[in-house]
Amino acid sequence: MIPNWLMQRAYLTPDKIALSFEEEKWTFAQLNDDAVVIARKLRANSLNEGERIALLGSSNSEMVVIIHACMLAGLEIVMLNSRLSKKEIAYQLDDSGANTVIVSNELSSVVADTPVRQLLFSTIKESAEQAFVIQESWQSDRTITIMYTSGTTGFPKGVRQTAGNHVSSALSSVLNLGLDEDDVWLCAMPLFHISGFSILVRSVLYGNEVQLHEKFDAVKSAKAVRDGSVTRMSVVSLTLDKVLRELEKDNSVAHSSFKSMLAGGGPVPIDYLKRAKVLEVPVLQTYGMTETSSQTATLAASDAMRKMGSAGKPLFFNQIKIKDTETPGEKGEVFIRGSHVTPGYIGRFSEVDPLENGWLPTGDIGYLDSEGYLYIVDRRSDLIISGGENIYPAEIENVLIAHPNIREVGVCGKEHSEWGSVPVAFVVVSGNVKEADLIAYCEERLARYKVPKSFRFVDELPRNGSNKLLRRKLKESVDLE
Repeated sequence: MIPNWLMQRAYLTPDKIALSFEEEKWTFAQLNDDAVVIARKLRANSLNEGERIALLGSSNSEMVVIIHACMLAGLEIVMLNSRLSKKEIAYQLDDSGANTVIVSNELSSVVADTPVRQLLFSTIKESAEQAFVIQESWQSDRTITIMYTSGTTGFPKGVRQTAGNHVSSALSSVLNLGLDEDDVWLCAMPLFHISGFSILVRSVLYGNEVQLHEKFDAVKSAKAVRDGSVTRMSVVSLTLDKVLRELEKDNSVAHSSFKSMLAGGGPVPIDYLKRAKVLEVPVLQTYGMTETSSQTATLAASDAMRKMGSAGKPLFFNQIKIKDTETPGEKGEVFIRGSHVTPGYIGRFSEVDPLENGWLPTGDIGYLDSEGYLYIVDRRSDLIISGGENIYPAEIENVLIAHPNIREVGVCGKEHSEWGSVPVAFVVVSGNVKEADLIAYCEERLARYKVPKSFRFVDELPRNGSNKLLRRKLKESVDLE
């Protein structure tokens, strides 16, 4: 059994600061009180224990309270990505089987055309309260969140994350990072991502403050790192670079109390690590995925220069192996095992077992060196990582192939100085179609960061003997330009 996170934390350290947002602060007792009121209002709106709802909102204090209220009410939460298109969100609502979508007023138009019942944040606030008994403990296999991650099939998978998964992830992290009473974690990651949500989990388990930023702001983040108002921050390479640039503008360094920049979403360029060292910013490279409820391996700051390019060693409760290899340095698919690994998917992939003989195959190619440090060679062979966001070519291809004037399509990534990589589409067309038409077509169906940055009109696509598309050939042609 696992104690109800927020209730237990409010009981243990009621007066500690739990959350700061803009100019306001909440203690754990205040956060719990606010969440209990909203949980009762959710119950008054006929949302009962064990039901699955979807949640769509911005990363602000109101969202934090509603997330905790949903957990107090015993609801399974499908975390919807506010950056997705209407069609993408409609797919997730349909696939998840959520009976209600709880949505902020400013984002209500995104789900207005879906058949799923909609419950506005403002409606909840104005509702009456219905008292009910809040569970003081949870089963470890209780599904807390469901987050969609794009798959190689082109259809996003709804990943279940249980109470046990989240707790295991948080405990592994603290055993690696350590814990101080005055730790404050700057969260500029979206709360619908596992990186953002896991910060909220760690807060109630550790009793630490979260300094929440609605959107990433390099100036605000650099100021917090410099003035010592935060001790930790989660970043991707793109946001790390922007914080470093702000510090470099006035030749400032991180405050002596700042402990770590946890960097995920892809390898950190060596140049960034060198710059960070000069600025006294400890960078901890990490490797994880939605299926592992955040971190699986993390490189200690003390190893950052000695093991450049490594994602570190597996955290305490986790195991990593390279499939079908026996010697250090031998490359293969990365497999993961641990209590932080998802028990499975929902919707169209509900019958798919994520494990092979107890291990999660990641699809990533990597190796372990002689000391057991993990190196990722490819974040999946076809995966495009753009500004820390994962983009699967098959998903874009599935959208484009439905265009009446496209006969064939292949998508690959192209290196980009700011975003790391951006998608490029190769198309074989019939009839008269222009790049501007295809961009507009994609913008209606895909999140903006997934829309190809350029289209190459070709007569044929490279294929092997069985007519399978050879994306590596597309990538080679892009790299030669």
